[in-house]
Amino acid sequence: MSSPRSRPEQQHGLLVLDKPQGPTSTQCLERIKKELNQKKIGHAGTLDPLATGVLLVALGRATKLTPYLMDGDKVYSGWIRLGLTTDTYDIQGEIQSEEDWSNVSVDAIRREIAAWREWTEHTVPPFSAVKHQGKPHYRMARRGEEPPQKTKPLHIDRAEVLAIQLPFVQFRVACSKGTYIRSLAHSLGMRLGCGAALSELTREESSPFGLDRAVGHEDLLHEPEALSANVLSLPEALPHWPKLYLSGDQTAGIRNGNWLRVDELKGYTPEGEGERALFVTTQEAPIALMETCLWRGQLYWAILRGLWSS
Repeated sequence: MSSPRSRPEQQHGLLVLDKPQGPTSTQCLERIKKELNQKKIGHAGTLDPLATGVLLVALGRATKLTPYLMDGDKVYSGWIRLGLTTDTYDIQGEIQSEEDWSNVSVDAIRREIAAWREWTEHTVPPFSAVKHQGKPHYRMARRGEEPPQKTKPLHIDRAEVLAIQLPFVQFRVACSKGTYIRSLAHSLGMRLGCGAALSELTREESSPFGLDRAVGHEDLLHEPEALSANVLSLPEALPHWPKLYLSGDQTAGIRNGNWLRVDELKGYTPEGEGERALFVTTQEAPIALMETCLWRGQLYWAILRGLWSS
């Protein structure tokens, strides 16, 4: 643990963390909060204790960005164990059944995983944070209550088999936010008739950030002085958003809650409503996330979220 002298100041930006297997996402953040003095902290997109890989951690004013950081598509790779089912749909759960997998063909495995690309919805696992009447499903399941079955929409751009070493199957999938990979594994077992559970999982990318940008959790905690070097600024946290510069008067107006006519800014011309951009001062200080809207026949930039410091 770092000494009081080496404890960093509160950072304001995005930390791309390589989450280890074992702790929950919240437990990872609690250690950063306590040991690296980051009192204002949050994350975009939870990873299960089993999972490793990209976890987007927002620090300071960047916590205001979390709803927008979560929108990106995800890429996962992992292993599925055929021949058993568990209550959590992964290998860490209580085994509910064990079946013979020896008659499952390689062609059937490839076909069923490729079929994920055709799905438009999937089942939420019983052990999940989804709520029913204010109660998280996982709390109901731990008490022996059966949560109501719910489905969530999904979109899968890519689904491929990387290796087959029966009873294990390695895969990679590119999918929309909110996809439960455990549910894909469970459904694969149902379709193959032998049951299946997720045994390993790595989030390789939370668009637009991948593992190549991530820093290890323990590495970070052991070198607190390196924290600031690993934190992306607010503009860097949204590299896919247009960045527009404001004059001093325009900055003051937005800080007072004013809208800004689109034609008052040069350098970027939105095509219609619903376009988003990051507004900064000429010194690159973040001011606000803005979105275009139509009012009385004119297109305006309206504030989505203020980012200026107090």
